[in-house]
Amino acid sequence: MKKVLAFDFGASSGRAMLASYAGGRIELSEVHRFSNDPVEMNGVLYWDLPRLWFEVRQGIQKAAAAGGFDSIGIDTWGVDFGLLGQDGQLLANPVHYRDRRTEGVPEEVFSLISKEALYQETGTQFMRFNTLYQLYYLKKEKPWLLDNAETMLMMPDLFAWLLTGEKRSEFTIASTSNLLDPEGRCWDQTLFEKLGLPARLLPPMIMPGEQYGLLREELCEELSCPQVPVIAVAAHDTASAVVSTPAAKRDFAYISCGTWSLFGTENPAPVRTNASAAANFTNEGGFGGSIRFLKNIMGLWLIQEARRQWIREGCELSYADLERAALAAEPFGPFINVDDPVFETPGNLPRRVREYCRKTGQRAPETQGEVMRCIYESLAMKYRLTLRQLQKLTGRQYEALHVLGGGIKDRLLCQMAADACRVQVLAGPAEATATGNAAVQLISLGELPNLWEAREAVARSTSLKTYEPGNAGSWDGHYARYLQVTGLDESF
Repeated sequence: MKKVLAFDFGASSGRAMLASYAGGRIELSEVHRFSNDPVEMNGVLYWDLPRLWFEVRQGIQKAAAAGGFDSIGIDTWGVDFGLLGQDGQLLANPVHYRDRRTEGVPEEVFSLISKEALYQETGTQFMRFNTLYQLYYLKKEKPWLLDNAETMLMMPDLFAWLLTGEKRSEFTIASTSNLLDPEGRCWDQTLFEKLGLPARLLPPMIMPGEQYGLLREELCEELSCPQVPVIAVAAHDTASAVVSTPAAKRDFAYISCGTWSLFGTENPAPVRTNASAAANFTNEGGFGGSIRFLKNIMGLWLIQEARRQWIREGCELSYADLERAALAAEPFGPFINVDDPVFETPGNLPRRVREYCRKTGQRAPETQGEVMRCIYESLAMKYRLTLRQLQKLTGRQYEALHVLGGGIKDRLLCQMAADACRVQVLAGPAEATATGNAAVQLISLGELPNLWEAREAVARSTSLKTYEPGNAGSWDGHYARYLQVTGLDESF
């Protein structure tokens, strides 16, 4: 029986987990958990890469002491990257996608290549912090960085380089960049030429299940661990979560629910129609060359950021406290568009919610419970809208909605999703991303034969919680008002 070490980096925390496959089940045990805290410095929001690299080494040491492992895999959030110079050193600390530097940059790009043409080339959802816009910002504002850069590595590829010395780009993480040809599953070299970006930055691409290389000898000696392969898992955290979906049918809908809510399905080929562009759905890579057809929705970030503000004000509140406060508040008050740019960046989120409601002619929520109820119900309404759009775009009906990841611990949100969407919600696994990460490693090592056997193993290993839809009439009655005050609609 082989063991694998899965590193899963989320936008607010990370974990290292040992996993194995035995008795038809995938077993995971946590060996190391740590926070992932961005650092603001001189007006720029950075990822603390040196600290995260320290945590990776700690995780390897603890895993070696806990019985060892036969491979390592790493997944992270999307879009962000590091630049390596000709001397093989990192030129600058990676910048956080929530930094404001790309505000207004998409419009500059659209003056060179139209929004419609860009979507036809990449099939990528328009988000101002996509890698493409970050690189174009550097070209305009900090050209010396690109002039001195030899290689761009997305975040999981950057960690893999630190571990192995090999420079590769894994398919699923590359697909978040807005620089990929989803049909050819390769970098879009033409797009680089059109935007005047140096194509030399693009490393060779590898697919999930292939190896970056072996762990560097000096690290093995330092950390007292074997020289195992570092496997390219589905390195975008959402792609790993989708791998672990315990679905019995090939047509399924999911929400990977964490800081973001990634709502979509799995397709054999990209969808790049005028309708999918108007609905702002994205085509991202999945295991086996599949395409994750989905929409990025602002997720638990809203709850997390509201809680951070109240803690700054001296109110020590748990997430359970906030859930209880929301339940106690009057239902179906004001609504917000959870994806409005005003909610993207760190700051006083409750104040922004109130300001949004006043600007849209609604009564502003005053108490903590009212703010939370507004956020919860607005998220559930956005899920309803997205499901209806997804069904129209794919021509499929989805009988159930798989909710994956840490968000399944929020029972109120899961129930509201079932109520608003009028479908059964199947919640689990909680550690979906780490499970999918481990599953790809186990497939690569020959412990599991294929993806569907892995999903069956996940289903056997997970106690799914089922939420049945109820109270549908109330949600139906307020849906039209939600669309009106947010300016959203189902048309394409």
